[in-house]
Amino acid sequence: MSNNAVRPNHWADAKCAKAFWSQQESRPYQRLLADTLDWCSLSPGRRWLDLGCGCGPLTRGLWERLGGAVEEIVGVDCAPINQQAYARLIAELPHAPGGRVRFLCHDFSAGLKLFTSGSFDHVVSGLSISYAQSYDEVKGRWTDAAFTQTLAEVFRLLRPGGRFVFSVNVPEPRWWVIALISAPGVFRKRRPLRFLKRGWRMLRYGAWLKLEARAGRFHYLPAQEVVAKLAAAGFVRISHKTSFAGQAYVFRAEKPLTGEMT
Repeated sequence: MSNNAVRPNHWADAKCAKAFWSQQESRPYQRLLADTLDWCSLSPGRRWLDLGCGCGPLTRGLWERLGGAVEEIVGVDCAPINQQAYARLIAELPHAPGGRVRFLCHDFSAGLKLFTSGSFDHVVSGLSISYAQSYDEVKGRWTDAAFTQTLAEVFRLLRPGGRFVFSVNVPEPRWWVIALISAPGVFRKRRPLRFLKRGWRMLRYGAWLKLEARAGRFHYLPAQEVVAKLAAAGFVRISHKTSFAGQAYVFRAEKPLTGEMT
C-alpha cells in the first residue's frame, strides 16, 4: 500500500473533533446552521440521518425546531469521542428522546450499507461529505469515488420525495475570515483560553484540510460541479446558496416521487 493511502485522517482524533466543536459558537457557523435547518422539510414524525454529525448541532436543531416530534434522528460520525457528545446532548434535550436520538460511530467513506434502502425520510449533513476519501492504488492517486458514492448512497437511503440538505466548503476556503469574525466572541466566553486554544487548533487542522484537498483527497468543489454530481445521482429540484461568511454552500435536493420523471 502506498504512503498516500495510509496518511493520517485526523477526523477520527478526539483533539480534532473537540477543536471543531468550538466553531459552532461562532456567528458564521450559527448562520450556516440556521440556513441549513431553514431548508429542511420540518414535518413531524419523520426519520432523519445526520451524516458526519460531529457533536450534534444539526441533530439538536432538528429536535428543538420540531419540539421533539420526530420518529428518530440517527447521527453518524467517524470520531468515537462524539459518542460522549451525543450522550450529553440527549441528556440536555427538551422532551426526553426516549431512544429516538442515537449515535453510530462509522466512517461513511466506506459506504452506508449498515442502513437498508429507503430507511430515512430526510438526510442532513453539515460540512462533512467533502471528506469522503478514496485512494486508487492502480492509478496511484486520490479520487472522488467515495464522494460520488456517498451521494448515491444518500439517494438510496431516502424514501421517494425525501430531501437531502447539506453544506460543503467552497473551493480554497479562507478560514481566517471565520476566525476574524469570531474573534470578538472570546471576551464573552467563560473559558476564553480554552476557546482560543481550540480556535488555533482548528486553524491548524484547516491548513491540513486545504493541503489534502489540493492533493485530491478531500473535495472543495465549485457549486456547479456539486449540482452536476447530485443530478447524476438522481436528485431533482436542486438548489444552493452561500453561507458561513462566504466559505460554504448549502444545498437542497430531493429524491423524485415514485413515478416522477427525472
